[in-house]
Amino acid sequence: MQEQNRNKGFDISERLEQLRREREALRWEGTFRDYFELVVQNPKLAQLSHARINEMIHAAGVEKINEGTRDEIIRYNFFARELFGIEESIQKIVEYFKSAAQRLEVRKRILLLMGPVGGGKSTIVNMLKRGLEEWTRTDQGAVYAIKDCPMHEEPLHLIPHELRPEIERLYGIYIEGDLCPQCRYMLEHTYGGRHEDVRVHRIVFSEKDRIGIGTFAPSDPKSQDITELTGSIDLSTIGEVGVESDPRAYRFDGELNIANRGIMEFVEMLKVDEKFLYSLLTLSQEQSIKTGRFAMIYADEVIISHTNENEYLAFAGNKKAEALQDRIILVRVPYNLRVSQEERIYDKLLKQSEALKNVHIAPYTLKVAAMFAVMTRLEEPKRANVDIVKKMKLYDGEDVEGYKSKDVRELKEEAEREGMDGISPRYIINRLSSALVRDGVTCLTPIDALRAIKDGFDTHTGITPEQRERYLNLISLARKEYDEIAKVEVQRAFVYSFEEMARTLCNNYLDNVEAYCNKEKIKDPITEEEMEPDEQLMRSIEEQIGITENAKNTFRQEILIRISSYARKGKAFDYTSHERLKEAIEKKIFADLKDVVKITTSTKTPDPDQLRRINEVIDRLIREHGYCPVCANELLSYVGTLLSR
Repeated sequence: MQEQNRNKGFDISERLEQLRREREALRWEGTFRDYFELVVQNPKLAQLSHARINEMIHAAGVEKINEGTRDEIIRYNFFARELFGIEESIQKIVEYFKSAAQRLEVRKRILLLMGPVGGGKSTIVNMLKRGLEEWTRTDQGAVYAIKDCPMHEEPLHLIPHELRPEIERLYGIYIEGDLCPQCRYMLEHTYGGRHEDVRVHRIVFSEKDRIGIGTFAPSDPKSQDITELTGSIDLSTIGEVGVESDPRAYRFDGELNIANRGIMEFVEMLKVDEKFLYSLLTLSQEQSIKTGRFAMIYADEVIISHTNENEYLAFAGNKKAEALQDRIILVRVPYNLRVSQEERIYDKLLKQSEALKNVHIAPYTLKVAAMFAVMTRLEEPKRANVDIVKKMKLYDGEDVEGYKSKDVRELKEEAEREGMDGISPRYIINRLSSALVRDGVTCLTPIDALRAIKDGFDTHTGITPEQRERYLNLISLARKEYDEIAKVEVQRAFVYSFEEMARTLCNNYLDNVEAYCNKEKIKDPITEEEMEPDEQLMRSIEEQIGITENAKNTFRQEILIRISSYARKGKAFDYTSHERLKEAIEKKIFADLKDVVKITTSTKTPDPDQLRRINEVIDRLIREHGYCPVCANELLSYVGTLLSR
């Protein structure tokens, strides 16, 4: 076995030894004098917790989408690998850290994420925690602490207050905070008051090792003790030291203590008993922890929590909680409302499964499931000329005739709670997972997905009869959308040289449009005879996407403007460069082929010529479109049924 591993280029002993060497390289220990020299060279070593997280997020990079427009979206790479479609919420979270990193007053606030279940709140917090663990292993994110301090304290706290203004003036090093009781005792009794001799070492944040990352979850109020947050008396030493106010008689190991320098997560904070929330009042505003019989203990940590909308509304209406309400920065984290991003969520979650090794997921399966899920989260449009399907497409950036980005903004503004209700990604994944593990399943199709989602309504405890009726209607709408997709898939597969045909048709159309708009004639390429622009050809294409006689001039001018824009940028324009034109060209070709497709796909006993075509289409679907033999045959059969209606 060992020989086989070597043949594969992997030796477990060598990799473990390499890992030990990497961990050893992170070890550093010296005196406070040594540490101070490091900070003088790199003041960022002593940055506060909010600044550390802010730098970690920005170090991963930032990407701008729709740059320079009112619809510009900033995508932070740190979150982009796990979270999809909630860029606005993430941007608000990053803005909080950016402001707090400048030592503005917002750093003395609790960051509360509020949204529906399965919306990504916990994922955001986990990414920050896991990110800090990795970040503190890098040179950029290195963190040093007083050795043997239970709160992994910033060594600069050793510098007396009298010297701090001078150090800030000379070196630009800002120092905030004071020594904890145990470090004060250690400085006097272990080091004889010699600050420069105090031992300092490098630390790596770890939730498991309880270094820099704390987590508190509510449980039974009767059995849960405040000492979980603030530490407790050490019964093993109280007999020796005699008094509870001696730091040697106290264990500073509460979650608030060990989260110092890093991040403290309150799981479902608003479900916690009130007595636990009192500790947050002083920690958030005064950055201090009240522990046992000691004075206030300084703590520098990010406090982040998450809750659902009902819990928050009850909390907001509680007059007794006004002090805490004033110390909260609320960020709404609604469900994703973009189909393309919802697909990415499902794809990410399903790829973690073993099931995909044995079951193929047909093209558009995840998209159709995503369409349904997103529509359940959308509020019914108030405008008479917009239905929920159009709204879904507009939100996903699709071109819908007669609508612009301004309309999308207005639709969002009139639906303030949009995304706070509806079907969660967890429900969809649960239903897809159930369908994937059924006996005999080798391929999951869009129809299978919709059927599995529908079958789960009866066992979903959170769906009311009214919601069930609405969801059934949305299942029908998602299926209608898939019907159109399925027809296009098959019709495209029937076209031997689709790209060439589309380009030829597009170029012919563009020649006529250019001549029409410029009031010129066009020359026949063979006879060189000058002719009027072919109005019949242009209308036969434009009518495919519902361009009326009155709207044709506007559409044609829009095409010319797009061509001109591409030319200025040195880019080639083809039929795919304008989404509506692309749709019109494809539909024109498909309309011309519809009869051929209908006869071939719906024939129960095809003749040899039809059988040859069917096999060629199936082969093309498999080779070029990502189908397997099972779903390719099912698609042909399904479309044949649709065209025969």
